[in-house]
Amino acid sequence: MRFHPDVMGVDNLAAQIRKIPNFPKDGILFHDITTVLQSPEYFRLLVDLFTYHYMGQKIDVVAGLEARGFIIGAALAYQLNVGFVPIRKKGKLPFDTISQTYALEYGEATVEIHKDAIREGSRVLLIDDLVATGGTMLAGVELIRRLGGEVVEACAILEFTDLDGGKKIREKNVPLFSLLKNDGSM
Repeated sequence: MRFHPDVMGVDNLAAQIRKIPNFPKDGILFHDITTVLQSPEYFRLLVDLFTYHYMGQKIDVVAGLEARGFIIGAALAYQLNVGFVPIRKKGKLPFDTISQTYALEYGEATVEIHKDAIREGSRVLLIDDLVATGGTMLAGVELIRRLGGEVVEACAILEFTDLDGGKKIREKNVPLFSLLKNDGSM
């Protein structure tokens, strides 16, 4: 695992991420961030690293992808003194929504956002825990753009550089910031 070169403390943070072989299916090495969230010190470090990266930028709202993007995104929005918008799985939001379907390895999934969640011209920071194939993040980008928002940047704790998700996101003219990068070797 390689670390973002200009961020301090990420090596300690990376060591806290639990790796679970063969979850959710054989051949997958799942990177579980709940161990980071359980630690007051490392959860604070995680939020502080993102806060320091974004505190000088003009951001109107943080949008978090279900489910771990909610946890990190809400804490980050609080620190940046901006609002938070959830992007949820289909059927979970109570008000009028727009939806975006995207491809999974075996099938499709759909995420939704409230129609009134993003104001025209809002500068939005999109966050999730990791970027692998990029499908969920790209669906979030599309929803934000359909509501007239500008995705200032997408961000994640971990980006798998051996998969093409980060490349796909950047090809959509969305900057991507990842605290950690993993080339698949760990």
